[in-house]
Amino acid sequence: MKKISGAKIIVFTFTFLIIIGTILFSLPISTADGTRAPFLTAIFTATSAVCVTGLVVVDTATYWSTFGQVIIMILIQLGGLGLMTFATLFALFLGKRIGLQERLVLQESLNQIKLQGIVKLIYVIILVTVIAEGIGAILLAYKWSELIGWKQSLYYGVFHSISAFNNAGFDLFGTLTGEFSGLTSFQTDPIIPLLIASLFILGGLGFIVILEIIEKKSLFKLSLHSKIVLSVTGLLIVIGTLGIYLLEYSNPETMEGLSQWERFLTAFFQGVTPRTAGFSTVDISSLTVATQFLIILLMFIGASPGSTGGGVKTTTFAGVIIAIKSALLGKKDVEIFKKRIPQVIVGKMLAVVGLALTWVFFATMILIITEKADFFITLFEVVSALGTVGLSIGLTPELSPVGRVVIMITMFLGRIGPLTVAIAITERARKPHNIKYPEEKIIVG
Repeated sequence: MKKISGAKIIVFTFTFLIIIGTILFSLPISTADGTRAPFLTAIFTATSAVCVTGLVVVDTATYWSTFGQVIIMILIQLGGLGLMTFATLFALFLGKRIGLQERLVLQESLNQIKLQGIVKLIYVIILVTVIAEGIGAILLAYKWSELIGWKQSLYYGVFHSISAFNNAGFDLFGTLTGEFSGLTSFQTDPIIPLLIASLFILGGLGFIVILEIIEKKSLFKLSLHSKIVLSVTGLLIVIGTLGIYLLEYSNPETMEGLSQWERFLTAFFQGVTPRTAGFSTVDISSLTVATQFLIILLMFIGASPGSTGGGVKTTTFAGVIIAIKSALLGKKDVEIFKKRIPQVIVGKMLAVVGLALTWVFFATMILIITEKADFFITLFEVVSALGTVGLSIGLTPELSPVGRVVIMITMFLGRIGPLTVAIAITERARKPHNIKYPEEKIIVG
């Protein structure tokens, strides 16, 4: 393993989890009717759970047994925090020493800049996860106890708390409110949407940001990374909430008959859930096309680095926007908060966005050919998979075998990161290049 790079180890661990999940989902005990799940259904569900996406081809509550749902919950937890996180914690409990090679792998798997304090971060990740998911599970169970009783509500609380904090989007309300209904029955509930949203917003910030907030106790002392994450996250929450509020205000299928508070609550939840969460309190297909397009943009951006979410990430989005602004103003450097972002980081940002857009174009083209579906619906589904969001207009359950494979690959790329996968594939071909060729300008634009 010491000869294998961090990028390849990350790809291997996620692939390993998907294989294990597929095997378990293929067992008759995993389905509600006791039959063996088709291979594509099993591997699609395993991929969606490990990649914390939430796109499903069968309803989670009605198709899978309690055993199958528990497997989904475990895969979400392992996929959201990373298998390397749990492996390191297990090694620490056994008194094992975490060497440099292991720390380098952890650094890449957690998407961290510094190697220093990486083991401490593992403890923080586990502690924050246990506290957040524990509080969330208790509050959700208490709220649902009147509806389904304490025994089932406690199970539902744990499942949805884990699903929310890890930005997975899986839910178990298919047996209560209809298949693929999501959280639509709680659209006007004053507590459930806010609890779920609080969990996935916290999980989407990134653990390094949470650690800095706890340690430094002042926003002014935060690193540039944390300042960008909090600023962009706040901005996107405002844009998403106000945008959906205005676009859906008079839509009779979503918000027209609601009170002002209920409209704001619905707009807020639908404005933040595209940030890779995947839960929904309204039928996505009932939203206006303008709202659906706004959701596509939010899904593409996604959560923040080192979090449980996907997408191209908030810092990447901010960096590219600032780089464009610098180019328009004729500035050589990319500057934000009186700090300069290194050109090598800017190059990685552009590579991530470029690779993501290329795959979206490629995957959408394939699905249009194989599924013969509407372009916009296909684009929505692809971006939802790449951003590991899980929102769907209804195409995923109807996908052909080829379509399911394309969406599975898209979810895998979205969770690990297109740049990490590209590095893992091309690593052997990449060699040090010390030769500098003569410079010559080309015409741009």
